[in-house]
Amino acid sequence: MSLQYLLALLAIAVGGACIATQAPINSRLSSHVGDPVTAAAISFIVGAIILCAIAVARGAVPSLGQMAAAPWWAWVGGALGAVYVWAAVWSVGTLGVVTLVAALIFGQLTAALALDAIGAFGLQVREISWTRIAAIALVAAGLVLSRL
Repeated sequence: MSLQYLLALLAIAVGGACIATQAPINSRLSSHVGDPVTAAAISFIVGAIILCAIAVARGAVPSLGQMAAAPWWAWVGGALGAVYVWAAVWSVGTLGVVTLVAALIFGQLTAALALDAIGAFGLQVREISWTRIAAIALVAAGLVLSRL
């Protein structure tokens, strides 16, 4: 494995730990502000401020022309993230973090299998294989076991 591959795995593992930690933190915020949608909005505002500051510091602010050239669907990512953050805030108190993350990963893998198979959004097409299906089935089994 290349160093770039190992660093990518480390980065996404850290991102996963952030997701697991984000849900209970945002849930606590929701209990203080009185609404999971408001808590999700505050989470996005804080994140947007930090990311904008980093982009400006790096000199990576795009022009209006660059932004206008993006396909319409490239703008949907924030909305998809908002659905996740709201769903996590709303459900973590009921499910607990382990079950929430297991369900999250199951949903991610199921969607990823379909996205890879059709080469969505310019991705390289990757065939559906029995090993990939088995991986999703094992996560589903883990999801069930997390509730026993």
